[in-house]
Amino acid sequence: MRTLSVASILLYALLMLSPLQLNVALSTETQMLIEEANMSGPYLGLVIPNSYEMDPLLQSPNFTSSNLFIDFSGRRFRFGTIANKPVILVMTGLSMINAAITTQLLLSQFDIEGVVHYGVARHANPSLNLADVVIPQYWSHSALWSWQRYGNGPEDELPLEKDGDYTREIGYLNVANYTTNVTDGSSYDNLLNNIWFQPEEVFPIDGTPEERRHSFWVAVDPLYYEISQKLEDLQLERCLNSTTCLPHIPKVSRVERGTSASIFLSNAAYRSFLYDKFNVSPLDMESASVALVCLQQRVPFIVIRALSSSLSGSGSSDPNEAAKFISLASKNSVMAVVEFIRQLSLHQQLITH
Repeated sequence: MRTLSVASILLYALLMLSPLQLNVALSTETQMLIEEANMSGPYLGLVIPNSYEMDPLLQSPNFTSSNLFIDFSGRRFRFGTIANKPVILVMTGLSMINAAITTQLLLSQFDIEGVVHYGVARHANPSLNLADVVIPQYWSHSALWSWQRYGNGPEDELPLEKDGDYTREIGYLNVANYTTNVTDGSSYDNLLNNIWFQPEEVFPIDGTPEERRHSFWVAVDPLYYEISQKLEDLQLERCLNSTTCLPHIPKVSRVERGTSASIFLSNAAYRSFLYDKFNVSPLDMESASVALVCLQQRVPFIVIRALSSSLSGSGSSDPNEAAKFISLASKNSVMAVVEFIRQLSLHQQLITH
């Protein structure tokens, strides 16, 4: 960690005089480091799922570390600049809950002007290819369900629906439609019945406390999405090494929708259902959490994901494909993030002069 300044030492002495500090979750030294770091803000927060997605950025010549990091709550917040823009990097770990906790910690403790979430993902869009980078306009959490009892159908009200807790507006998955080895013309059913997709309850900071709202599709920041159009001509990498290259040239595409759930999805049938039902492209385990936290905190955000697999689960896919090409996808996601930050920095410089 960086050596404390004289001002921080004086602040430390003042804080030590307050008995209230004995009950806070953060140590006094950590609080002082955060306060001092925020004097150099605001920052762009880079929220990253895993180390194999973060390491290419840490090793990139486009990232200049300030040699400051702050550790608390099991996370490490790294400080630096990209394209002369102050940034904080933080790794979330796998899954929706880790992503939500980390994003909330970032926004609660630091002076953040916006969030860029990036990493790799699987996908459902047949027009996309391995190592492509996608930037969706909307994100959803697609694993909040009301699982209907057997014997009830689409015309039957869900439990607690009349109270506004659950809804049939978004749609459902009929498990029986995916029954196999059925003789043509015969009737069939499935005890698993129907799964109804549900919106999240959200509590915006500018709303009334404890007064819920609902959101299924969360839009990224309109300005960030507009700026991301400039990435569509970015030249991405297609080779893992001198002997292993993809047959196609990866590209950056802005797409309509992505979805997240704490599920590693390798099932072709469910992937196709999600694409046909919701027109989603990337499928991951964190982005919707980042989106929902930023929505509630009213912080601009965007998600940039590189595809680490082809359409998985089709029978012809290499089961080790994700592991084989994840380094290439991670590198391409970092290339896109660096270019986005460069374009954002240029835009902000133009409007301030």
